[in-house]
Parts: sequence; structure tokens; C-alpha cells
Amino acid sequence: MIRFRLTALGFMQFFVWGAWLITIGTYCFNAKGWTGAQFGAIFSTLALSSLFMPAITGIIADRWMNAERLYGLLHICYGAILFYVPQVNDPDTLYYVIFAAMICYMPTISLSNSISFRILKDANYDVVKTFPPIRVWGTVGFIVAMWITNITGSKANANQFIIAAIAAIALGIYAFTLPKCPPQRSINKSAGWADQLGLSAFRLLGNYRMALFFIFSMFLGAALQLTNMYGDSFLDDFKRFPEYADSFVVRYSTIIMSISQISETLFILTIPFFLKRFGIKQVMLISMIAWVLRFGLFAYCDPAGGLWMIILSCIVYGMAFDFFNISGSLFIETTADASIRSSAQGLFMMMTNGVGAYFGSKISGVLIDAYYTAGDGGKDWSGIWLSFALYSLVVAVLFALMFRSEPKAA
Repeated sequence: MIRFRLTALGFMQFFVWGAWLITIGTYCFNAKGWTGAQFGAIFSTLALSSLFMPAITGIIADRWMNAERLYGLLHICYGAILFYVPQVNDPDTLYYVIFAAMICYMPTISLSNSISFRILKDANYDVVKTFPPIRVWGTVGFIVAMWITNITGSKANANQFIIAAIAAIALGIYAFTLPKCPPQRSINKSAGWADQLGLSAFRLLGNYRMALFFIFSMFLGAALQLTNMYGDSFLDDFKRFPEYADSFVVRYSTIIMSISQISETLFILTIPFFLKRFGIKQVMLISMIAWVLRFGLFAYCDPAGGLWMIILSCIVYGMAFDFFNISGSLFIETTADASIRSSAQGLFMMMTNGVGAYFGSKISGVLIDAYYTAGDGGKDWSGIWLSFALYSLVVAVLFALMFRSEPKAA
């Protein structure tokens, strides 16, 4: 029963995000006609909120408030804010509305993991064996939400936010029925503020190898943001061409994009083999090359003869995403000192979902406006994807040249 309830929690956690994350670009570009810079600013709020909110809510849950209650309140607030989105008709206002929504939502990702770990441990489950199958259902929830948004005709209108809002409020109410997760109150009072807030992990930046790892984490965090921002709007924009206007890809672009998440669930299973066979550096390098393929295939595809490129690009995404994120976490787990391991994982997330994602959102929007947008608002998608592919290739080459392999044992 506990496993089923946590599976439902994981499913809904990403359902309430997947209902609009991939399609907000279609909404802003194709429905509202806003510029790349305006959309980039709106999307950057995900990164900005990731810089500070997970740490703040973590302290609150550790010291003052039950984690499941805090989680429930955040989701209810998140849903309430999303209900307001259909009333917004200018990008500047939407920036602040989505920022407020992300302040509520982004910390719930880590909170959902903490709640699941706590409940499983209290019920005497083996977390290492039990949690991964539960977490996979989060990706399933994301996929189902994408499909619902597409099938209901909501990918280019504000109904996508209503779908997420209803589900988020339901999830918030559901959270109050979960087993209690009171504050642990085990913080070392004699520790300095840096240690209490997890800032001690920044000392890792003094190590050449670790500093490079976090820098490249930032670069790849930007790459991940690019595919989330523009993928669906790119496929939907093929409707500008009469020969593709009624194609399956245009009508069901969000379902096509969900192949990326399906691939993600499958590539997770291959990581142990690749890590054992090639090692962490090579696996991360494979991820970077996969990003080059992801963007490069999009540059030359079309909904007819190039459909296979679209499908292959979505399949490659699973390798690009999983091989970096999971192998990166394992690199930290096996390299950082045990006393700062959790903080180091937090720093990894901050560099990818925070700093990298922020600059990826802002800079890409400005560059698309400056170099790849015509006077009528049409976009040179081939040029956009090729520039992203070149960016990923440069990152991969620099990583191969600069990042040191594991020192061999004497």
C-alpha cells in the first residue's frame, strides 16, 4: 500500500509539470507571437527558482514543518497561480506569474524524493531497491500529461495550465493524507552557517577536476534547457508549410516529443553496463555527442521523408539526458567526501538546473531574435538547431581535452 501511494505521488509530481513544460513554447511563440527574448526570460524562471528555493524549503522541512504538509501547501499554491495564467496577455506579466509558480513547484521535486525516502525507511523498505521503480512512474506521469495536453487540443492555448492547476491542487490535498514526516531536528548547532546551508560543497571548486566537472555541468544544463524550450514549438511550426500542415507530426507534436521521455526510461536500464564498460568520463562524453545528434537531426528533418530523423532525435534524447545526469550524480557520489556528498549533489543540481538553465534560456532567446527570426516572425529552425549542435560539439571537444580520466591505481 505504501509503495502504491508513493507511486501515485511520483506520477502526479511530474504530471503537473509535464502538462505545460514542453508546450509553453508553442503557446508563447505560435499562439501569442512573442519574441525569443521574451520567451527566454519566461522560461528562465525555472532556473532562477532552482537557485534558492530547494535550499530554503529544505531548511524549513528539516527544522520547523512536516515535509508532507509543506509539500502539499506548495502544490496548492502552485495550482492556484497556474489558474491565473489564462488571464495574462503580455509576456512581462507572464514572467512574474510563471516565476511565482516555479518558486512553489521547483522545491517540490527534491521534497518528493525526501518524503519518499523517509516513508520507505520508516516502513523498513530497502530504499535502493524500492525507490527506482517508484521514480520511473514520475516520467510516466510526465508522458501522460504531454499526451493529454496534445489530444485535448491544449498545446497552443492556456488550457494546458488549467490541466496542470487542477492536478496540482488535487496532489496538494493528497499530500496531507500521507504518513507524517516531521522535522528531524538533527542539525549540528555548533556548525557554521555555511555547513548548515550546504555551502561547504563549494570548496570542491578548488579542485581542478571537480571545478571542470561543475563548469561542464553548467554547459550541459543549458543544452537540456534548449530542447525543453523549443522542441514542441519547432514541430508545431511545420504547419506554416502547406504540405505539412495536416501531418501527424504537426497535429500530435507533443506526443511525438514524448518519445524522448519514453527513451529516457529505457536508457536508465543501460547505464550500469556502459559505466562498467567505459567509465564515467566516456559515458559523459557519449552524452555530449548524443546532444550533438539530438540537435543535428532536428536541423535536417521534416514530417515526411525526414520523419525518421525526428524519431531518432527523440530516441537519442534518452541517452543524452540520462548518461549525463545519472553518471554525473554517480561521479559525485564516488568522488566527494561523505561529509559533503549531499551538498555536492545540490551544487550539481544548481549548476545544471539553475545557472546553466538560466543562461541557456536567456542567451538562446536573444540569439534567435537576432539571427534566426524573419520579419514576419518565422524562424530559421534549421539554423537554430545547427547552432545548438555546434555548441554541444564544442563542449564535447573541450571536455574530452580538458577533463582528466580517473587516475589509475599504482
